[in-house]
Amino acid sequence: MASAAWSEVMGQAPKMKAAHLRTLLADQARNDSMFVNSGQMVLDYCRQKVDKETMSKLLALAEKAGVEQKKQKMFSGERINETEGRPVLHVALRSPRDATINVDGNNVVPEVWKVLDAMKSFTDKVRSGEWKGYTGKPLTDVLAIGIGGSYLGVEFVTEALRTDPEAAAAAKGRRLRFLANVDPIDVKRALEGLNAETTLVLVVSKTFTTAETMLNAKTVKAWLIKELGSEDCVAKHVAACSTALPKTEAFGIDSKNVFGFWDWVGGRFSCWSAVGVLPLALQYGFGIVQQFLEGGHAMDQHFLKAPPSENLPMLMALLQVWNCSALGYEGCAVLPYCQALVRFVPHIQQLDMESNGKRVRMDGSEVEVSTGAIYFGEPGTNGQHSFYQLMHQGRAIPAEFIGFRTSQNPVQLPGEPVSNHDELMSNFFAQPDALALGKTAEELKAEGVPDKLIPHKTFPGDRPSLSLLLPVCNAHWLGQLLALYEHRTAVQGWVWDINSFDQWGVELGKVLAKEVRTYLSGKRSGAGDDSKFISPTKKLLKKYFE
Repeated sequence: MASAAWSEVMGQAPKMKAAHLRTLLADQARNDSMFVNSGQMVLDYCRQKVDKETMSKLLALAEKAGVEQKKQKMFSGERINETEGRPVLHVALRSPRDATINVDGNNVVPEVWKVLDAMKSFTDKVRSGEWKGYTGKPLTDVLAIGIGGSYLGVEFVTEALRTDPEAAAAAKGRRLRFLANVDPIDVKRALEGLNAETTLVLVVSKTFTTAETMLNAKTVKAWLIKELGSEDCVAKHVAACSTALPKTEAFGIDSKNVFGFWDWVGGRFSCWSAVGVLPLALQYGFGIVQQFLEGGHAMDQHFLKAPPSENLPMLMALLQVWNCSALGYEGCAVLPYCQALVRFVPHIQQLDMESNGKRVRMDGSEVEVSTGAIYFGEPGTNGQHSFYQLMHQGRAIPAEFIGFRTSQNPVQLPGEPVSNHDELMSNFFAQPDALALGKTAEELKAEGVPDKLIPHKTFPGDRPSLSLLLPVCNAHWLGQLLALYEHRTAVQGWVWDINSFDQWGVELGKVLAKEVRTYLSGKRSGAGDDSKFISPTKKLLKKYFE
């Protein structure tokens, strides 16, 4: 790590911990310097516990950590995922057709567009009714089977577009559902109300070996065959996002309906690949998906070209590093004031916590500061009636507010003083101030609050937050928002000198689960050796079989 620069940053912490946000916000020049635009997207971070000197130190830390160089390496296809020996090129997935991004001397962009063109052709045929199911009916329902990065990102975008007028019109008469959990209850819920004759199943698994996904795929395949009466139906009703062509062929899927992606696409960054594009294009049409890709690319260009002090992903990342490593905050609340972003936070949980939940640097040595954060959140105003109590008067948790100037569904009732969207946004603007400024005992006394209630109604304030304001929640701005958070995640990792693009932490549980699975299989057939398990696990397994 850039030790001298880190020392400079950490040296700022005592001063800023002691400075209340009421005092910091009284400095108008400071506030103005923390109001940044990227086109029509606005970032206001004046309610963070930083001053100009702190920001200067953080930007110097990014420089010493080589963030600019690491960014250039990512965009140029170098193998920055060192533990797996891979490039990190989700940015290539949203690059224009004439772009050049080389991996080992080969431009990967034409390969990306070859798959995009194939998906457009296939999805156009399905949507138009030219591609029909086994019994000759059009396929109007899609069930996407995948887990983790093969599910969370695309589900977020699907939900976010569901009430966008243009996307909703394009999706009329169509349904898109997801099956992720291996729990058979999820299968029942996913299939409820579906007609096999009109259902297209997408199996999303790069290797076609993911345990949960493949068991779900086999279960749904059995449902199709039972409902339609022949294994021949699979070729008409199942497509895949995978690179394992022999396995997809053995499953019964037509090779023309298998859409690949590359090992330089990490799961939590794969929404831009066939993983996301195929189901989204089936539901909303390729034109909407193209707007989403273009939005992501627009943020890529901002990230590449904007100076650090005006670079939204850079600033948001450095503020998160400051909150986590210097000020010691363990959480981060992501608070979208837009119901369409109902599944945004679960995706950001995976994006950031799987990326930056690491304890060692690239060279294997332990990181000397705290890394990563515990992410949670809920659309406003729902969250206000849930966990905001703790945020205001309990634990201090940095927050990121996200709002839109225009609603997907404007409503203005006669006689009401404000529109429904203005009512929502009143809270978007008020809550950051309430968290920052709080309410003092003196103010409560002046309002005539009884003495015995003053301790209960006092708000300490000094809770940091930032606000993002976007024009409207449509495909383009969703692309920008997601790419912003992806780059924010990467910059944090570069500053901490960790690998944000591997996920070894998910492996151990999987290995142990295989041993349990073997035991369960044996036990069900009258055998089963539990000698590998510790005694509490043996005891719980015994209860499972009672």
